[in-house]
Amino acid sequence: MHHCYHFLCILIYRILCSVIFRLQSDIENSIKAKIEKIGVPLKDWDIQIYRGILTGFNEAFIIDGKTKDKFIESSPKSAEIIRPILRGRDIFKFSTSWQGLYLISTFPSLKVEIDDFPKIKDYLLSFSKERLEQSGVKHNINGKIISSRKKTSNKWFETQDQIGFWENFKKPKVIWKRIGSVLRFSYDDTGILCLDSTCFAVGNDIKYLTGVLNSTLCKRELLLNSPKTGTGDIIISVQAIEPLRIPQPSKEQKERITFIVNNCISSLQKDINSDISDYEKQIDEIVFDLYGLTEDEINFILSENSNSKSS
Repeated sequence: MHHCYHFLCILIYRILCSVIFRLQSDIENSIKAKIEKIGVPLKDWDIQIYRGILTGFNEAFIIDGKTKDKFIESSPKSAEIIRPILRGRDIFKFSTSWQGLYLISTFPSLKVEIDDFPKIKDYLLSFSKERLEQSGVKHNINGKIISSRKKTSNKWFETQDQIGFWENFKKPKVIWKRIGSVLRFSYDDTGILCLDSTCFAVGNDIKYLTGVLNSTLCKRELLLNSPKTGTGDIIISVQAIEPLRIPQPSKEQKERITFIVNNCISSLQKDINSDISDYEKQIDEIVFDLYGLTEDEINFILSENSNSKSS
């Protein structure tokens, strides 16, 4: 009798698990179908997505405020090629937290003549010109074979990439950390530069996109579909984010999300640790509505998100 009862309990448990699994699968399939039907891949939006600036030698090209002030004090012209820079760790939800760092901006497209900036030239040379070479070959210097930073035709003092798109940094943009364990999308309209530990997008509806990208639903989609590093960090490269499907909003929906994003930014600029959870819930509600999700589908997503936070 005891064995029969035990067997019956196991059978009921397996049936219940099967039913729950089917219900979850049905909900997941339904959510996926709505996203695919309603969302438009970001690659089809009127935006351009870029990776940030790759210096090849951050120790030389990134300077603090004191070093910047010394350069400008000795030669005001130095201000022409010294610009504020953000790193991946400076990116938060909706807003950034600039840490007073600057980039010596010697992009090839700016056609900088390093002899016009003697103090900066001497500073860079203090790191060894051999480390800064970029001719793409091995150099025999005083009997030593020195490898270059990258196979490019850039001059020794120039940053590593051909930053032909550097003007786009001046435009309103959404910025995110390219690799990490936390998904955060910041809005910026100050023209600040970003390192290659970030990606950024410019174009139409940027503030609306910042709000939607920070939503629980978009976070879920990126976590599910983005590649990961060997340690489990998420890689949100240009290629990874382009397929993300986001609905084209009505004028009213766009204005509502933009208004909430403005409130988030305003709060965070006063204190980067401000509690904006109420604003985030409002954005989630609008985003769920944009995709036409049911109450069951919404609860499923919120439950997943709650479980991921507690795990």
